[in-house]
Amino acid sequence: MTTAESTSPESTPEASPRDFIRTIIAEERAAGRHPDGVVTRFPPEPNGYLHIGHAKSICLNFGIASENTPGRCHLRFDDTNPTKEDVEYEAAIEEDIRWLGFDWGTHLHYASEYFDRLYEDACELIRRGKAYVDSLSAEEIRDYRGTLKEPGRNSPHRDRTVEENLDLFARMRAGEFPDGAHVLRAKIDMASPNMNMRDPALYRIRRVPHHRTGDAWPIYPMYDYAHCLSDAYEGITHSLCTLEFEDHRPLYDWILDELQTPTHPRQIEFARLNVSYTVTSKRKLLALVEEGHVSGWDDPRMNTIRGLRRRGFTPASVRRFCERIGVAKRDGVVDWALLEHTLREELNVTAPRMMGVLRPLKVVIENYPEDQSEELEAINNPEDPAAGTRMVPFGRELYIEQGDFMEDPPRKFFRLGPGREVRLRYAYFITCERVIKNDAGAVVELRCTYDPATRGGSAPDGRKVKGTLHWVAADAALPAEVRLYDRLFTEENPGGGGRDFRDAINPDSLEVISDARVEPALGDARAGVAYQFERLGYFCLDAVDASPEHLVFNRTVTLRDSWAKHAKGGAK
Repeated sequence: MTTAESTSPESTPEASPRDFIRTIIAEERAAGRHPDGVVTRFPPEPNGYLHIGHAKSICLNFGIASENTPGRCHLRFDDTNPTKEDVEYEAAIEEDIRWLGFDWGTHLHYASEYFDRLYEDACELIRRGKAYVDSLSAEEIRDYRGTLKEPGRNSPHRDRTVEENLDLFARMRAGEFPDGAHVLRAKIDMASPNMNMRDPALYRIRRVPHHRTGDAWPIYPMYDYAHCLSDAYEGITHSLCTLEFEDHRPLYDWILDELQTPTHPRQIEFARLNVSYTVTSKRKLLALVEEGHVSGWDDPRMNTIRGLRRRGFTPASVRRFCERIGVAKRDGVVDWALLEHTLREELNVTAPRMMGVLRPLKVVIENYPEDQSEELEAINNPEDPAAGTRMVPFGRELYIEQGDFMEDPPRKFFRLGPGREVRLRYAYFITCERVIKNDAGAVVELRCTYDPATRGGSAPDGRKVKGTLHWVAADAALPAEVRLYDRLFTEENPGGGGRDFRDAINPDSLEVISDARVEPALGDARAGVAYQFERLGYFCLDAVDASPEHLVFNRTVTLRDSWAKHAKGGAK
């Protein structure tokens, strides 16, 4: 695990791509700034689960900290809105960050731990004539704020005396007023072309218990106010934010300048991660869960970190993906296929090969002795000679894929058909002699013969076959449920153009196969560990629904790599 105060081979400056943020920091350090190292932070609000977009920010903040010795990255929960926050989310966020391979060490913080200090600083702004208590309603404040084309108007309460503002703010703190009765606002410029500088709210009354401070506070700081000061309190050197905070930077700097904080972090904005065929809005992700479109936040179709983990994505593949997409100044969309491609690259090298049959078709080898069985040697991973081999049971009755047989095959179908000879992977050549059908005319069984001289998959007389099939022994194979996942949405930009994103939900994003068969070695599979089912894709045992008595495998990703084809110029 990469800690916030350590350097690993994966996170050295030489190993990391040089982007504009890293260039800025390198120039600052070369000029003698930050002699004590670079300090970053990841500041999630604990009101939901992390998704792939957060992974980019996590990798960036922790990565930059580890590259700038003795740098560190803080985890700070922005818990200033108690109506939506929960300790459940905090625990999940910590777990997800650790799963990605990062750790904050002793630097776990909460905005709520600064509530007393934030309140005192707000009082100081009042004393300096830079903040006032406004008694307009929320609707009136919006009306007074103006528009992008028209300047705002000063509130009639803007010129309250310092003493009156301090008294009202203290009474807000004491809980004397109902929600919405007053707000504390910064006194900046109601004619500013930047709407964020038109006397923004710093505190609002919200008589809601906080999951950490209980009923101690009937008022809570606004994000823009609490965030910059929390950064300053912690000695953050670089506050890395996504582009939607660019217009908030003048307010970030204004608050720190007016309070003359001992440290003044530098806010730098970068493009957020948008991935095709997904949504990253917490509101939309919550709707998917609450409306039953998915089974939960960890549904393998979700782009949450928990969903990716359950589906079988690895921490290394997610980190590598975030490194590949880089850090840009302009928003764009990254193809989901690149994330899958990055995972395939890893699993091709690391995943053990196994055999499983999703839609079984029974094969009886009529000339194989009825009382005989044997074990055949199979290669665990041709990409890794050190992975060795395993023994696979073989007998008279087998299962192959239904799709590997056609009664009247076309010319370029090289798998099994009447009178055709094919190779069984690691086993023998077999020839289909007869086809058994049920009363409805469906093929239910194949009667075949085998050539005992072809053990291991080659013929001593040198004859060749064009088809090689995977299989499992009928008496040794284990029953399994297999879940085939596809994209949750049918459109690259769900909800684009003002449409309802729900209209793009893919009705075929999940196919459940209840009667698959897998080789017996998979009975010892561990949840989250990826296996390549030969010719079918990469699969992992489900961490939630699987048990020794009921094997459930999720397809992590198919073998076909559309991104690799695209990268070579083969896709249109």
